[in-house]
Amino acid sequence: MRTLLLVFVYVLVIFLAIPLFLLCFVTRWRIPLLLLGKSAIAAGPWILGIRLDVSGRNNVDRKKPCVFMANHLSFLDGPLLFYLIPQIVHVIIKKEIFRIPIIGWSMGFVGFVPVDRKGLKSGRRSIERATELIKTKGYSYLIFPEGTRSRDGKMQPFRRGAFFLAINSQAPIVPITIEGTYDLMPKGSPFTKKGTVKVTFHQAVPVSGLAKEDMPALMEQVRMQIQSGI
Repeated sequence: MRTLLLVFVYVLVIFLAIPLFLLCFVTRWRIPLLLLGKSAIAAGPWILGIRLDVSGRNNVDRKKPCVFMANHLSFLDGPLLFYLIPQIVHVIIKKEIFRIPIIGWSMGFVGFVPVDRKGLKSGRRSIERATELIKTKGYSYLIFPEGTRSRDGKMQPFRRGAFFLAINSQAPIVPITIEGTYDLMPKGSPFTKKGTVKVTFHQAVPVSGLAKEDMPALMEQVRMQIQSGI
């Protein structure tokens, strides 16, 4: 029931915000849409009965472009982290989401980057696009290095794309551990349970001067930081 209520609230917000969407499109002003997204998502935990236990946000440099990397347990992870990250953050997200009317258009407009997880070339283009936006616009990105949600609640092997993004853009990595979302909404479940979600922001990992040859060690370092919070 709570999940259906949240869907209704979001549909209502989107409908009421159509004039803002049009104004932002005409003026090329993106920040209001991102702030609207953060504000709308803020209502989600309250409606769903989710308590947030957050620590380490002071580890984030709010003025510096970063690549935020988190473990991925549930559909809840992306929206919750988009709200909790103490920056205006952009997301690299599967291309299917961009097919949703209004929402998909807005995501593309504000600098979210679609990725086709089945195509290697498409994945490279997505990383190249996000790298360009970090360098030219100073955007920060949230990306899940596992590539997809866990089916059993355990952390999966990391893919290299997220680390190419960090190394190519020279933006520091902020590892994030998220716990509890798998129990509240595991993969395949359309509804959310009440409960507590714990989010830990770890110390940033600098990548300045690193190259492709340093990637294995970097991946292991980030993985260990995320794992340490579980």
